[in-house]
Amino acid sequence: MQRMLTEYGMGTSLRRGDYTEAAKRALQNALWRNSINLAELFDFPKEAMRVSVEVAVQRPELVDVSGLAAIFPYGQVSFSVAHGGLDVTRPEGQGNPTVMATVALSVAFDMERAT
Repeated sequence: MQRMLTEYGMGTSLRRGDYTEAAKRALQNALWRNSINLAELFDFPKEAMRVSVEVAVQRPELVDVSGLAAIFPYGQVSFSVAHGGLDVTRPEGQGNPTVMATVALSVAFDMERAT
């Protein structure tokens, strides 16, 4: 596998404390700013794209990766969720924190190396 690019994103859940929603918004932040045409550039089928997604939040066990997989229309997607991101306590100290998630998304293809 040859990694071709890495994109980064940040997303939040402002009031609900939803770690999956914050991760989804971070993924969208990384993807929606770009038009990644690597498959077409190398004349590969889009299904051959290997997408690795690293998600970081304060409560990794609360991220539902099956909900995140639906964001990708093609490619073989794998996820890892780790401790990171940020929980910001509400000013009044009550209710859910504002959840901030960060993601790193890498795209790779199985490519033949030039000699």
